[in-house]
Amino acid sequence: MPNYSVGFDGVKRSMSLRTFRDEISEEVSSIFSSDFTVEVVETDFVPKPGDAKITFPNTDAKKLSCKLIETCVLYIDIRKSTELNLSHRRATVAKLYSAFGRSITRAARYYGGHVRGIIGDRVMVVFDKEDCFEKAVKTAVLMNSVAEYILNKNFPNNEIKCGIGIDYGKMLITKVGVVRRGEEVSNYKGLVWLGRPANVASKLTDIANKPAETREVPQVRTGFHYPRMNEYNWYEESLEQFIDKLEDIPLSNTLRHKDDYYFAHYKTTRTITEQVKTPPILMTREVFSGYEKACPDAKSIKNGWYKKKAVKIPEYNGDIFGGDVIFTIFDE
Repeated sequence: MPNYSVGFDGVKRSMSLRTFRDEISEEVSSIFSSDFTVEVVETDFVPKPGDAKITFPNTDAKKLSCKLIETCVLYIDIRKSTELNLSHRRATVAKLYSAFGRSITRAARYYGGHVRGIIGDRVMVVFDKEDCFEKAVKTAVLMNSVAEYILNKNFPNNEIKCGIGIDYGKMLITKVGVVRRGEEVSNYKGLVWLGRPANVASKLTDIANKPAETREVPQVRTGFHYPRMNEYNWYEESLEQFIDKLEDIPLSNTLRHKDDYYFAHYKTTRTITEQVKTPPILMTREVFSGYEKACPDAKSIKNGWYKKKAVKIPEYNGDIFGGDVIFTIFDE
């Protein structure tokens, strides 16, 4: 008979918490042991979820098999999806997600991309190594065209905007978790993509196609009068800088400015741009350079439609390029 225990949440489980703890501890120790091997096979082709060369960690055989690919990865998702969920009926949102998933996955496959992840309104696309720069950038343009001229025009109030991010580099493909049988088996077959490109492309997607973000900060405009030259000059500084230039008058409860030429001041504000407006498509320097080399005669290259953007993301110190490029046939 199994040893059942009932947790604080009232759920009956088939083992005690102590037993569970000991088993997990043993499995983790086995994976981190020096005799547990990780086999990595390089590939130029995007693996399928059922690839036999990519395995779950086997604690009995003490082995994990992975693949390594150097290529482009692309992410796309819908801007302000949370607000859309709150401001529209469930049926309308369900139609949007269905239309988005169908149209974007078809756009991904048009230039040979492989969809390797769909989480809500976010889609991950990976490309075989050959011609990956051309395929990735053209896929981004196609997705941007679909989002702007098909999805947006069919949704109430034209609220649909999508952000697209692309990076290039090496990614390790593995599986995590355990082998399961039954109803949940499909949830345990997904591939995990490890490496900078997946992280960077995802972060570029987060900031693509967003308006400028600004905030107001208090400032002080201080006036100085120079009698000999009969000049009045005004300077702007932060509130803290202005306060630092004040001093106590001895035997008094008042303050004075340290500069004898001070005569007046007033409070104002200054607008600081915390995030510049970004286009729908963002890519790293590696992707832009690869596309420029692969397609030097492309209109987007000749006309300079992708420009360097003043945006920064964690994990990447290189230049970021972006543009709002479409296939004009969608605008007909």
